[in-house]
Amino acid sequence: MSKGKENVAANPVLSQQDEAIRDKLGQIEHKIMVMSGKGGVGKSTVSINLAVGLSLENFYVGLLDVDLHGPNVPKMLGVERGELQRRPDGTVGPVYYSPNLKFMSVEPLLPDKDSAVMWRGPMKMSAIRQFIYDIEWGKLDYLVIDAPPGTGDEPMTVAQIIPDAYAVVVTTPQEVSILDVRKSISFCRHVNMPVLGIVENMSGMICPHCGKAIDVFKRGGGERLAEELGVPFLGRVPVDPRIVTTGDAGKPMMAAYPNSHTAEAMGKVVQRVINATQMMALQQREQKAEEEATTS
Repeated sequence: MSKGKENVAANPVLSQQDEAIRDKLGQIEHKIMVMSGKGGVGKSTVSINLAVGLSLENFYVGLLDVDLHGPNVPKMLGVERGELQRRPDGTVGPVYYSPNLKFMSVEPLLPDKDSAVMWRGPMKMSAIRQFIYDIEWGKLDYLVIDAPPGTGDEPMTVAQIIPDAYAVVVTTPQEVSILDVRKSISFCRHVNMPVLGIVENMSGMICPHCGKAIDVFKRGGGERLAEELGVPFLGRVPVDPRIVTTGDAGKPMMAAYPNSHTAEAMGKVVQRVINATQMMALQQREQKAEEEATTS
């Protein structure tokens, strides 16, 4: 038994908390961690637009921001001053973006927006556990988890406390990003986290003047990597110059410009994620039925 598991087993408070976490996660159908081995690939943009896209498909969605040192989700959703839902029974609910989408981030808990989070590993792991244990998410179809770059404390904590989570890995087409994303795939395989697929973000840009595609960061690197590693390719998402203004203004592309090339490409990613999660859920139910039939 690992040292971490021994500590949990020896601590009745942690054991009780683990049981409550399992109960709460049991109300969530699909959990998806969006991750990348490299920063600056637009991972939070993909996380937010994936969550918004799923909510627009009439799913109930939660968005959990575990990027504790750089929590951008509230700003990019335009709910920086959002407040946690204080309920009559004393429990606390996440912040609402829309009737179908609610989110949680460390940002609403900070004294002010410029406060720095200076936590080491144990504090970060405790905070992520509390985001699930203390927050009443209720029944959800999807929980999208926006993780910071790399394979450190935050992704490892998610893998530990949410063992049935899937991963969506984000990259840009150039080799410097591909090299780091390989490590993300290796991480997922090491912790037995199924990879739903790779998203190639910033894959070309449609010129607003001539309408032609410009390959700013090359093109096709993510798709080639997916083929090489034997994981699904979820699609290419082109750069849109408006992505900067929409992010700053708190208006995700999927909601602000639904007919844009970028939103349409992201919509295809959303549909492929829906298809993949539903297929995996069906396979798990069939496997469970076979196991029950074998033991009966």
